[in-house]
Amino acid sequence: MDKRFWAIIGVIVVVFFGVVLLRGNNNKSSNTSSSTKPTNHVTGNLSSAVTLTEYGDYECPACESFDQTVLAVRQKYATTIKFQFRNLPLSQVHPNAFAGARAAEAADMQGKFWEMHDALYQNANWSDWSTATDPTPFFKTYAKQLGLDATKFQNDFKSSAANDRVNADIAAFKATGKDQSTPTFFLNGKYIANTSLLDGNNLPSIDAFSKVIDAALAANK
Repeated sequence: MDKRFWAIIGVIVVVFFGVVLLRGNNNKSSNTSSSTKPTNHVTGNLSSAVTLTEYGDYECPACESFDQTVLAVRQKYATTIKFQFRNLPLSQVHPNAFAGARAAEAADMQGKFWEMHDALYQNANWSDWSTATDPTPFFKTYAKQLGLDATKFQNDFKSSAANDRVNADIAAFKATGKDQSTPTFFLNGKYIANTSLLDGNNLPSIDAFSKVIDAALAANK
């Protein structure tokens, strides 16, 4: 084989690993250490003594299946409890999860966290971006639909600040001592097993959520 053949092979290898590296940089943490505090994305009754916290992964199928029930619970208890969401992307199994978290954090930098959160979990959207080789065009579309400044969104999405926020949430979850799985719920800091939030058909249940929330409300009167 002549030198030209090996030159062509070399170019192919370089291009291949360049694409892999690009996707890795696009979709995963930069693994930088940070003193950034965990996020504080809250909605509902911000003065309530009861807080339901979800650690979620935007690409996680279980999180997506829980989302409509959680949204209904948010609406039911909007005036009585506080809801909090924190990032827990399981990047080893969900290659677009960290990018999804960065998109939500970039939207938050323009005051639209919950809007982007809901857009990412919206079933038709989720089916598109979660399986994409490069999800960023979808994120840009959602940002436009939410009326965000496109240039700022793109810059914030790529920023170390967005990475640091997500990494701070991951560190906060690790401090709980629980196995990393999503979704994971805490009620006033107390772990709530997902099995207690399901109905008889093993589906997320508004009634099951209500049972544990009502008990917490009663205890905090």
